[in-house]
Amino acid sequence: MVTVRLEPMTDDQYLRYRQRAEVTYAEHIVASGAMPEPEARKKARDDYERLLPAGLRTPDHHLWVGYDGPDEIGMLWLHVERRSDGPHAFGYDFEVRAELRRKGYGRAMIEAVEQVCRDLGVLSIGLSVFGFNLGARALYEQMGYETTAIRMHKRL
Repeated sequence: MVTVRLEPMTDDQYLRYRQRAEVTYAEHIVASGAMPEPEARKKARDDYERLLPAGLRTPDHHLWVGYDGPDEIGMLWLHVERRSDGPHAFGYDFEVRAELRRKGYGRAMIEAVEQVCRDLGVLSIGLSVFGFNLGARALYEQMGYETTAIRMHKRL
C-alpha cells in the first residue's frame, strides 16, 4: 500500500508549477474541443490570474506537493469556501508524475486530501475532469465521486 504525505507547496515549486500548469490547462481545453488554441491560452492565463491572484498566498486556496519519502510524486490544488451549511472544497488541479501513474499514488493523494478536508470539517469535495481523461475519471469514480453535470459537444 502506498502512503503519501502532503506538504504545502514552496514558492519555488509554485513558480515551476504555474509555468507548466497554464500551458497544460490550455492544451487540455484545446484537446477537449472547447475552444481553439489562442482562446484557450488566454482562458488559462485569465483563470489562473483570477483564481490565484496572490499565488500561494491567495486566501482559502491550498496547494500541496505529495511526497513518498523524499520523492515528489505529484501536486494538488484545493479551494475551500464557506457556504451556508458549512465548508465545501473544490479541487482545481491534481497531478501525479507521468512515470508514477497507475501505481496507487493518485488514490493515496486523494485519500490524504480527503483526510485534510475531514479535519477541516469540509462537507464535500467537488472537481472537474475533462471528458477525454478516462484514467482520472475512472479513479474518481472508484473513489466514490459522482457525476453532477455533463457538458457535451459535437465537432462538425
